[in-house]
Amino acid sequence: MDWSALGWAAGGTGFTFLMTALGAAMVFFFHKRTGDNIQRVFLGFAAGVMIAASVWSLLIPAIEETEASGRPGWIPAAGGLILGAAFLLLMDKLLPHLHPGASQAEGPHVSVKRTTLLVLAVTLHNIPEGMAVGLSFARAAQEGDSAYYAGAMALAIGMGIQNFPEGAAISLPLRQEGLSTGRSFVYGALSGLVELVFGILVVLAAGAIQPYMPWMLSFAAGAMLYVVVEELIPEAHLGEHSHTGTLGVLVGFLGMMILDTALG
Repeated sequence: MDWSALGWAAGGTGFTFLMTALGAAMVFFFHKRTGDNIQRVFLGFAAGVMIAASVWSLLIPAIEETEASGRPGWIPAAGGLILGAAFLLLMDKLLPHLHPGASQAEGPHVSVKRTTLLVLAVTLHNIPEGMAVGLSFARAAQEGDSAYYAGAMALAIGMGIQNFPEGAAISLPLRQEGLSTGRSFVYGALSGLVELVFGILVVLAAGAIQPYMPWMLSFAAGAMLYVVVEELIPEAHLGEHSHTGTLGVLVGFLGMMILDTALG
């Protein structure tokens, strides 16, 4: 067990969880949803960050690591991406959840409150983010190179930045659904706890998954891209004018790209 890697992963995913909690704390200052344009910018920004992170922090390292061992790099990159997207598609079908702003829940019908379904939706889509950060630190520990740790830190920072509006996007709708301000904050913050859990679990399993690290990196990328294409970009472009959502995507992509290339 590499305890330093576990500590780094806990710190990285702990930061993303903290940013979710800070975003959820916006419910203490605003008692209604943010304006449509601001919401589009936030959603687009999150999409841009996740696209850039999928490419620079996950897919490219997966390809390079495989090619360094003399095997075709595209095989685990393509295969892992497909598996990651299929996993989220399956979870969308099997787990009941409700996206903010939607009137109908997805997944099997269950008799639970709308607030519970709202929290489940965000929690489900936070899983690949936690995996991505945890895998990056696990890979850094295996390689023993400070550049890999810098890249993992860049990924954690990028995920944390986009988690801030995500926390607000769950706590404010919960408040509108009738929950108290305090409970809305707690549920919004806890929706990001899954990132910490899955980030640590990935590091704990690092020894067993080391031969499959390129596949796991690509798996996390595929899961995140599924979230982007299925949820974030469509929601960022609702309405007649979608320029704000588009600009949000570009700004998020640019920021994550600079973070990754400058630090990693």
